[in-house]
Amino acid sequence: MTTSPVYRGINPATGEINCEQPFIETAQIGAIINASQEAFASWRDLDITARAAKVDRIAQLFEEHVDELAQIMTREMGKPLAEAQEETNFCAEIFRYYATHGPRLAADEQASEDESSFSIIQRRPVGPLLGIMPWNFPYYQVARFAAPNLVLGNTILLKHAESCPETALAIQKIMDQAGIPSGVYQNIFATHEQVSEIIAHPTVQGISLTGSERAGSAIAEQAGRHLKKAVLELGGSDPYVILSTTDITQAVEQALAVRMENTGQACNSNKRMIVMDDIYEDFVAEMVKQVSNLEPGDPSAGDPNTYAPMSSAGAADLIIDQIERAERAGATIHTGGARANRPGYYVQPTVVTGIPQGSDIYYEEFFGPVVSIYKVSSDEHALQLANDTQYGLGSAVFAAEPGRAEKLAENLDAGMVGINRSPEESAEAPFGGVKRSGYGRELGPVGMDEFVNKRLLTKQK
Repeated sequence: MTTSPVYRGINPATGEINCEQPFIETAQIGAIINASQEAFASWRDLDITARAAKVDRIAQLFEEHVDELAQIMTREMGKPLAEAQEETNFCAEIFRYYATHGPRLAADEQASEDESSFSIIQRRPVGPLLGIMPWNFPYYQVARFAAPNLVLGNTILLKHAESCPETALAIQKIMDQAGIPSGVYQNIFATHEQVSEIIAHPTVQGISLTGSERAGSAIAEQAGRHLKKAVLELGGSDPYVILSTTDITQAVEQALAVRMENTGQACNSNKRMIVMDDIYEDFVAEMVKQVSNLEPGDPSAGDPNTYAPMSSAGAADLIIDQIERAERAGATIHTGGARANRPGYYVQPTVVTGIPQGSDIYYEEFFGPVVSIYKVSSDEHALQLANDTQYGLGSAVFAAEPGRAEKLAENLDAGMVGINRSPEESAEAPFGGVKRSGYGRELGPVGMDEFVNKRLLTKQK
């Protein structure tokens, strides 16, 4: 159900409304989709190198407007300004990667040949696509969906999060300035009910969603009913396994830096830290020390040792509820666990241990600044705990001994694995998961292989 009569951008640091945009009229949907289909007819006929040149111009504009775009993100969803600038630059890298490599990645591929004929696999666009994007990485999520598909020749209908109207408008402005033809990329301020109508429309050929498990289930059901291809990037409860370390302080600093990125609001964040028993007590004590030193701060100021607000009042309320339920289930709250005493949607970074395995809260995703730590007694125990989740997005294993982390990592049920580091995040590296973290991949070479007709063409010699 729609939670607001308009798209509404609220500054999480202050609670002030920045931007409001009305939903589209349902009567407009047909015209919007028709415009996408009409644009597809000419966009796909444009040589792929010409499409790539326009996508490269998008990359240039992200670079040229990095400060302006980052400030929009910071005031709309509370991302620390330095992280917002980093995300904006990452978008430029993604668009440039596909502008540079897309023509090669979409090139024909020989399948077979004999004395009388040969066959090739052609990669051809499929038509209008619907993207349903979240608020937590509001530029990056759009870039990884839009960039390969624009190069391929597909057209885009983009439904952004209802809390990100200013971000959505900024992306549309960049597309227009880059010379993307009318109808090829259309931002639509749609309700959930209107999204369902768009999915059902026979012209729309596929849907990409990044969001919650609940949203993914709903979209997958609708896509399946209408026989539409879908790519889903959903939640995660990523294990971060520390089997051994030569430096507890550094190990904690590294783990905390990953956990606090975007104030813990990342699908592939290290939400479960699994630590060997011989270093567990020291690890927890050092984590409590470092977390206790963090203070709430203005996300636009970039002050060290500060944390930013949650993205919304609802997100803050949810994480507090989860912390309280974890404590009721028998967990120990070492520090934090409450709202910060200041305006905005600030939640104190929280260290939790002892969440009982098998409890309801144990299987939930903590989408906020909660450091959850588990003690294990063996590598086998660590692997069992790491895989005891309905999710399977990212993971990481650390060990000082050669080969030890690799051995455990080999059996992790995850779409991405890091050994003595977090998994790579780059335009070249595929992103996606298994189990209830969704299906399909974005970025890298395989990012161009989701919404494409891999057409077989056979010719007589």
